[in-house]
Amino acid sequence: MKHFTKLNVNKNKINDIIILDKLIEILKKNPTYKVSIIGHTDNIGNEDFNVKLSLLRAKVVLDYLVLNKIDVKRISIEGNGSKQPIADNNTEEGRAKNRRSEIRI
Repeated sequence: MKHFTKLNVNKNKINDIIILDKLIEILKKNPTYKVSIIGHTDNIGNEDFNVKLSLLRAKVVLDYLVLNKIDVKRISIEGNGSKQPIADNNTEEGRAKNRRSEIRI
């Protein structure tokens, strides 16, 4: 499985849309590729809530791909909550980096 990118999906962030549009282009050119989307959160709040939030974060990406004609059967999602931070959760900057979705092809 190839790691594509890490992104903090926010419908107001144009960079995220550009990345997702590039992913859609790759998937349309390679119809056998499958995608795994993993949502993550910071460590604020309880873990049950964070797992649900991270799953919703991954679902936002899934919905965007499906809206752009990528077959849902090619996409899996998972919510990891705060279990795999990439930055320090003791700072706002670190927590912001931990609120992300990872996409693997």
